[in-house]
Amino acid sequence: MSKTTRLTMAQALARFLTRQMTVIDGETVPIFAGVWAIFGHGNVAGMGEALYQVRDELPTYRAHNEQGMAFAATAFAKATFRRRFMACTSSIGPGALNMVTAAGVAHVNRLPLLLLPGDVFASRIPDPVLQQVENFGDGTASANDCFRPVSRYFDRITRPEQLIPALARTMQVLTDPADCGPVTLSLCQDVQAEAFDYPEDFFAARIWAPRRIRPALDELEIATAALAKAKKPVIIAGGGVLYSEASPALKQFAEKHGIPVAETQAGKSSLPADHPLNLGSIGVTGTSAANELAVEADVILAVGSRLQDFTTGSWSLFRNEGKTIVGLNVQPFDAGKHRALPLVGDALTGLGELSQKLGSYTAPASWQDKAKTALVAWNEAADKATAPTNAALPSDAQVIGAVQRQLTAEATVVCAAGGLPGELHKLWRQGAPGSYHLEYGFSCMGYEIAGGLGVKLAKPDKEVVVMVGDGSYLMLNSEIASSVMLGAKLTIVVLDNRGYGCINRLQMATGGANFNNLLRDTHHETLPDIDFRAHAESLGAEAVKVSSIAELETALERSKGATRTTVIVIDTDPLVTTEAGGNWWDVAVPEVSSRKEVEAARKQYEEARRLQRIGN
Repeated sequence: MSKTTRLTMAQALARFLTRQMTVIDGETVPIFAGVWAIFGHGNVAGMGEALYQVRDELPTYRAHNEQGMAFAATAFAKATFRRRFMACTSSIGPGALNMVTAAGVAHVNRLPLLLLPGDVFASRIPDPVLQQVENFGDGTASANDCFRPVSRYFDRITRPEQLIPALARTMQVLTDPADCGPVTLSLCQDVQAEAFDYPEDFFAARIWAPRRIRPALDELEIATAALAKAKKPVIIAGGGVLYSEASPALKQFAEKHGIPVAETQAGKSSLPADHPLNLGSIGVTGTSAANELAVEADVILAVGSRLQDFTTGSWSLFRNEGKTIVGLNVQPFDAGKHRALPLVGDALTGLGELSQKLGSYTAPASWQDKAKTALVAWNEAADKATAPTNAALPSDAQVIGAVQRQLTAEATVVCAAGGLPGELHKLWRQGAPGSYHLEYGFSCMGYEIAGGLGVKLAKPDKEVVVMVGDGSYLMLNSEIASSVMLGAKLTIVVLDNRGYGCINRLQMATGGANFNNLLRDTHHETLPDIDFRAHAESLGAEAVKVSSIAELETALERSKGATRTTVIVIDTDPLVTTEAGGNWWDVAVPEVSSRKEVEAARKQYEEARRLQRIGN
C-alpha cells in the first residue's frame, strides 16, 4: 500500500497547489503564483487555516473586492501568456457570486483561473446557513451553480476524497491550450475541514510544460494550397499568437512571404508597432490601412483569433467575393468559424510548418506596395489625432499621445471598456509582446485597475500604466488600496468625461436622444462634482489633477520616479473621437420610432447590413 498523509481537504488542496511547477527561461517555478483571498464564514476556518500553513511557499494576497481580486488573477495569467496563473478563494453567497463576472472574463478570453468559492454544508444539517440561496425545487442547487456556464470545468466537492480526481481535471484544463479557461471548485464548508488519508504521491511535484499541437497533414496541405494562390493575402494576429509565444515566428513568416499583418485587440503587440508589415488594428476599431486591405483580401490567415464581431466588422469587412479564410487555432471551435479552412494547431508550430510548405511563395509586390502606402497615410492620421492642441477639453486620443510620449512603448498599457479601447487599439504604438494589455473579449468595465495590479505582479520591473474612464473607475477602484498595500506601483490615468461617453456616442449614432449616459442627461436633483484626486489619495495613492496636455506630460514624467501608485486625473471631451479608420458595427436600430433621427439611422443600418456575410 502507498503511504498516506492525513490532512483536511483544504490542507490537501493548498499543499497540492504548491507542488505544481512549470519551467520558464530554464528556471523551474511554481505554476501557481499565489492565492487571492477574502475570508468569510465559508472559507476562513478551512481554506484560511490551510493557506496559513503554506504561506511561505504559496503567497496569499488580500484584496478589497472579490471581483477585483479575480480580475487581478485573470490579468496575471494574461500577462504571463498563460504560463503561470493564480487562484481565488471566497466565502459563500455574495462573496462567491462577486467572482462570476471575472469568470466570464477569463472564459471569453481563454485564460486560466482557479476559483475556490465556499459553499453550503454538504451535510445540510444547519440549513439554511447564513448567505445560503435556497432553491425550492432543487435541494442540490446553490448560488455557486451560477459559475457553471462561465467555467470550463465545474465541480462541487462534497467529500474530501473527491479532491483527487477533481484536481487532476483542474490541472488538465488550466494548462490545455485548447480547453484553457476558468475552473471552479465549489468547496462545501464542512468538507473543507474534514480529514482524509491522502496518498503521498498525490503531492508529488509535477512540471507542466506547454503542449504544442501540430497541424494535421491534410489540413496543412489544404491551407498551403489556398495561400499559395493568394494575390492579396492578409494575416490576422489574435491572442493565440501571444499565448503561444509565437511573435518571432509570426515576424519570420510575414517577412519571408511578404504578407501584411493586422492585429486584434487580444493580438495587438504580436509585432512591434514600427514593423513595416504591421498594419495595426483591424475591424470596428481598426486602422484605415488594415481595413483597406481587409476589404480586398482574397485569403485571410487568422492566427489564434476567435474572430469576434469587432474584428470582422460584424462580418461586413471582408468583401472579396472569392475570399478564403484559413483558421490556424488550437481550438477547433475557433478554427472553423464562418466556413474557414481549419488548420488546428499551435500558432508557433503551425506557422513554422505552413511556412516550410509555402516554400518561396511571396505576396505580389503590388500588394506589398499597397500596404506600405496605406500605412503611411494611416500614420499621418494617427499623428494628427494624438498631437496636442489648445482645446479646452482634450480628446482621448490626445491623452493617449501624451502617455505614449512620456512612458514610451516600453511601458505596458492596461485598459478594458468604454471608448478608450477603440482609441488605444488604433493609436497605441506598442513595443514588446504583451506591452498592450486590453480586456476586450468581455469588454468588462471595472477590470482596469484590478487588472493593472495583476499585470504589475506579473511584471514587477516594468512600468504599468492603467488608462480608465470615470465610469469604470467608479465601478471598481478599491484595488488602488491593494496596489499600495502590496507595493505594486501603478500609474493610473483617469479620463473624466462625466459619464459613459462611449455609449452616449453610440446612442447618438443610432438616432437616440442623449439619455441616461452622460451625468447631465440623467435623472438628477444635483449633478455630482466627483473629486477623483481626493478619492484616490484617500486610498493611499499619490494623486494630482491636471488641466492640460502639457500638465499631464509633466505629471507623467514625475510619476516615473514615484514609489507608490500615482493617479492622474484629467477632464476630457465626451464627444470627440478619432474619425480616421474604423468600420461599421452591427448595433440594431429600431424599425419604428417617433424620432426622425432614429428613422434615418435605421435606413443607414439596413444599407450597411447588405455588406454582411452570413454564415457560421
